[in-house]
Amino acid sequence: MTDVDKLFATPFSKVADFAFDEQVARVFPDMIKRSVPGYPTIIESIGLIAAQHAQPQSLIYDLGCSLGAATQSMRRHVGSEGCQIVAIDNAAAMVERCREYLSAQDAMLEEPLPAQVVLGDIVNYPLAPCSVVVLNFTLQFVKPEERLALLTRIRQALQPGGVLILSEKLNFADTNTQQSLEQLHYAFKRANGYSDLEIAQKRSAIEYVMLPDTQEQHQQRLQQAGFSHSHIWFQCLNFCSMIAHT
Repeated sequence: MTDVDKLFATPFSKVADFAFDEQVARVFPDMIKRSVPGYPTIIESIGLIAAQHAQPQSLIYDLGCSLGAATQSMRRHVGSEGCQIVAIDNAAAMVERCREYLSAQDAMLEEPLPAQVVLGDIVNYPLAPCSVVVLNFTLQFVKPEERLALLTRIRQALQPGGVLILSEKLNFADTNTQQSLEQLHYAFKRANGYSDLEIAQKRSAIEYVMLPDTQEQHQQRLQQAGFSHSHIWFQCLNFCSMIAHT
């Protein structure tokens, strides 16, 4: 059962760093829908993009899967024969609930794509050859100095014709752009029922945990990792999703 996100509605004397614990797992679907503009479109489209690029008898990875929204979307859309999804997250509370959600989805799909949910750290998890990898709002939580190595390992695991789907919150080098889109994002949150107190406390909690990059940094790093081409396929305010090709 999903609860309404009220985690930051009460004033704290000291705001602790954000963590994907049981409290967050319980409200996460509500939190992300009310916090990330365009999130439902991104999730549905990940399934469509994966369906275009998934190769028969291949693995698909959902890295930093949280509650498995992207995995569920891919299970609805991917029709390539013999594909399997491996969904990985390092938060036990998220993994446990993700397994419950996928089990419930099993009952609703005629021939559900096999999906395994693994508790593990994507930074050092050994990746087998695969045709699609999803990093949906995950890389921004990886230490900046570890991001290139992770992307390089993903690129090495991807088969020819494979793709990485990378969704991220963006920073902007131009101060005016950054401030304008930040203020619009806060307006989006207010319109979804968050108070100024909730917005401010969540910002404090996540400040040193989630470290976004600019679009230029992302694309330069993807090139360094060995991807031949990358482009944005979706952007709403300061949130975007990209496709990187082998």
